[in-house]
Amino acid sequence: MTKMRRRVFAAGSAAFAFSPYIVNAQKKYDPGVTDKEIKLGHTNPYSGPLSAYGTIGKAIAAYWTMVNDQGGINGRKINFITYDDGFVPPKTVEMVRKLVEDDKVFAIFQLLGTPTNTVVQKYLNQKKVPQLFVATGASKWGDPKHFPWTMGWQPDYHTEAAIYAKHVLAKHKDNLKDLRIGIIYQNDDSGKDYSGGFLAGLGKENEKYVTAKVSYEVTDPTVDSQIIQIKSSGANVFFNDCAPKAAAQAIRKVADLGWKPDHYLANVSASVAAVLKPAGFDNSKGIITASYLKDATDKQWVNDADYKEWDAWLKKYLPDANPADSGNTYAYAVSSTMRHCLEACGDNLTRENLMKQAASMKRLMVPMLLPGITINTSPTDFYPIQSVRLSAFDGETWKLFGDVLSNEGA
Repeated sequence: MTKMRRRVFAAGSAAFAFSPYIVNAQKKYDPGVTDKEIKLGHTNPYSGPLSAYGTIGKAIAAYWTMVNDQGGINGRKINFITYDDGFVPPKTVEMVRKLVEDDKVFAIFQLLGTPTNTVVQKYLNQKKVPQLFVATGASKWGDPKHFPWTMGWQPDYHTEAAIYAKHVLAKHKDNLKDLRIGIIYQNDDSGKDYSGGFLAGLGKENEKYVTAKVSYEVTDPTVDSQIIQIKSSGANVFFNDCAPKAAAQAIRKVADLGWKPDHYLANVSASVAAVLKPAGFDNSKGIITASYLKDATDKQWVNDADYKEWDAWLKKYLPDANPADSGNTYAYAVSSTMRHCLEACGDNLTRENLMKQAASMKRLMVPMLLPGITINTSPTDFYPIQSVRLSAFDGETWKLFGDVLSNEGA
């Protein structure tokens, strides 16, 4: 396993004490929990320019339906309450307050988006409501010293982008003088994390090879002008940090221009169904991304037990879903992580104990993680997944290559 260093937040001690839990102790409940029910809250952009991510919320709901059909969590059914925030932060604030104060949910689970999570982070931490496994890889979610009730899940954007940059340098080490890099990034904290991570991966001495660094807004109808600008800079390497719709537009425009750079695509937009298919499979050949989940279009996994489990769930609970949409894989894996934590709580279903369990995962394997990648946390490490493998699109599916790149223990 290859190790990589990344910036590490000063974690310190969490704001709550983690005391040993006795399984047969008296039942303890916080708001949102009864003998029969556990309420979880969620928001997602089911509408608007980032509605492609709505797949995740729908799949999470289907996952909890399956769990309820199997008897629930220690006999308690999951009441998953999800609202459409359209990826509009003020709407997110409204919906999250409703979830906490009116619906009285036990925890906020998998709220999607960096700006949308940011605007409710202080509120949820002040209320001591878990903001667990947020659907964003911004590195700020791993800061238990200042935000002990917030935890990410997927590999952080800063690390992912640094991995791409190091791969670029390794590939071009013999002709660095000819290297020209263009970057497009979303104009918010997630995009700044991605672009900042890429620059950090290059190192100060190599930032001179970046010839264009251009932002876009999620409300922009197209990113054509940005792609033209980047190509015009002479770039022969292109880092595409766009959300799904814009990422597909960028891939198509690169092809329309007859431009053939080494193309790196942010993992958040690596869905074969939601991005590469609308962009055109031929246009997408050779694109590189970082992977930590099994790609359902890759036939090498079809005989694995976890793939068969996932496939049976999808066919039963989401029969009209596209198996090639990675949102369905992502939702299943992250929901399996939450299920593990809730089950570990036993009858001590307090918010403090839920955070204790979330911060106590050691080499946890959940369905659809790539071999060699596990989930690890501690009271001072709120980055559950810190390993990836690079993969390249061959026109049909993502093909893995190279070793597992890990930040565990960094």
